[in-house]
Amino acid sequence: MLEKIREGSQGVIAKSILVLVILSFAFTGVSSYLGSSTEVAAATVNGEEISNSALEQAYENERGRLEQQLGDMFSTLSADDNYMQSVKQSVLERLVAEKLLDQNAAELGLRVSDEQIRTAIMQEPAFQTDGRFDNDRYQAILRQLGYQANSFRDMMRVDMTRRQLVATLVGSEFVLPGEAEYLANIQGQTRDINYLVIDSTPFLAAASVTDEQIQTYYNSNLGQFVRPEIVSLNYIELDAKQLAADVTVTEADAQAYYDENKVQYLQPEKRLAAHILIGLDDDNAEEKAEAIYQKLQNGEDFAALAKAESQDTFSGELGGQLDWFEAGVMEPEFDAALFALDKGSYSNVVKTNFGYHIIKALDIQAGAEAPFADVKEKIIAQLQEQQSVDKFYELQQVLADTSYEVPDTLSEAARELGVEVKTTPEFTRNSAPALFSKPAILKEAFSSNVLLDGMNSDVLEVEANHVVVIRVNSHKAAGTMELAEVRDGIAGRLKQEQANENARQQAQDAMAAFKADGVTAGYLVKDKLARFEQDIDGAVVSKAFAMTQPTDTATVDTVALATGYAVVVLNKVNAAEGVDANLIDALKQRLNSQYTENDYRAVIAGLKAKGEVLYPVVE
Repeated sequence: MLEKIREGSQGVIAKSILVLVILSFAFTGVSSYLGSSTEVAAATVNGEEISNSALEQAYENERGRLEQQLGDMFSTLSADDNYMQSVKQSVLERLVAEKLLDQNAAELGLRVSDEQIRTAIMQEPAFQTDGRFDNDRYQAILRQLGYQANSFRDMMRVDMTRRQLVATLVGSEFVLPGEAEYLANIQGQTRDINYLVIDSTPFLAAASVTDEQIQTYYNSNLGQFVRPEIVSLNYIELDAKQLAADVTVTEADAQAYYDENKVQYLQPEKRLAAHILIGLDDDNAEEKAEAIYQKLQNGEDFAALAKAESQDTFSGELGGQLDWFEAGVMEPEFDAALFALDKGSYSNVVKTNFGYHIIKALDIQAGAEAPFADVKEKIIAQLQEQQSVDKFYELQQVLADTSYEVPDTLSEAARELGVEVKTTPEFTRNSAPALFSKPAILKEAFSSNVLLDGMNSDVLEVEANHVVVIRVNSHKAAGTMELAEVRDGIAGRLKQEQANENARQQAQDAMAAFKADGVTAGYLVKDKLARFEQDIDGAVVSKAFAMTQPTDTATVDTVALATGYAVVVLNKVNAAEGVDANLIDALKQRLNSQYTENDYRAVIAGLKAKGEVLYPVVE
């Protein structure tokens, strides 16, 4: 827990600490400290309940973590109820596991003393100022998190006790150097092979299937021919961008706006900058920069020194000249120095993240008011956007009210808005038109409210200032497709199977011929084939690395391809060349993590098997 606090303390305390600490403690069943409840428990672990409220809190925290981690992808995933249910179930299993650990720690008599907790708090950097414990800071953080000191210490006790147990059970895992080295050598092996690809395409022309074969395949594989749920929607769309086309802004309107807001149209002051740079990675960089500054003070030419001394070679060739800059473009230190100079003067030595600079203002372009002609088009577009957005919000409210008050048709809302009700083609969940592909809209399109109850949806946001209201036009439930719909596909599949079988037989004949005479005329050759070879069919590569290592003679086998077969002859297994020590270290860490994870899972499984975990169901 304190590691999480420490990490969080590097950012905005009120936000980062809140997220990280809650993530750590959301799964500890803290609600059990707050009294009992009459609600049905989410789970009961050896007689101790995990409340639904604790589960919901932990689940919401997990949702927040996933959203932060996955970004926009989470919107798509969260629209899948099955996926989110699996997330919730995994959170519950985590709560159960931690409850089992807490109980086991109590059985073993593990304890954390008040002095240990006090020491941990005192030594935690998040609660320190200038390396010393700061009680005011500590109290402020607890207040921001909504904790009392006693409850916070109780949660620390639970967390530290649990970590004692976990560290004892799984912390002793280790990886022998030989294990990682052996795995590295296995991964680094290569193979010398010959291979012959037999394409099934030439056999397709002679393949034929009967109606009886098609019918038999259809009857035996009905599960392959399930039609997904299909829907067609009626909808009303409101888009501020489309409304802008009907908004007229005159030049007089733009002129009036310009006159009232001239302060917005001031062209900022610009300065033509030059500099001499000594990079931070240079030994005695600051001293070198100061020495150059002294040369300038002694009357030497800035441009000549920039060309001879500056480590910015591009600008150095131009006498140090950079470009015209407005305030706020460069790093703050550079910016402040440049805009404090008079034309032709240079600064003292200035440090930035790039190094030590001496900055010169070569020229100054004073700020000026932009002429109306230069900004007229921009103002007109801005006013069009403002008016269209205002109109959008006005119409959106009409749409929301009317589609809610008359929920069984969109005609009334369309009449009020003066727009048409549009209709989509039929689509499935995986083929929605772009307008309806946003997860929240797609979920609503296939909801019971729209499909079964036949009601208008709420106003759904496509993007900023762009919304739709939808209702069902037609709906086809998922079901088995008729034979006529899939007949051609089945025929093609059966023909491909026949062609593949002919290719397989030819591959078997080729393999038999190789075993008889060992001749590989016509075979392709690949020496030192690696596991992740990209230029050869993956099935061939996998087969080569699964075959028995040859002894006196090469080994041979066949493998199915997407359209055909291949004969693979394994001539030699080559040992790994020059295994990198960094790779071995990485494999050690990976193996150690795997062993530790396996140990942890085994401990939890053992505690579950020994105890009693119940998942009550609400009647």
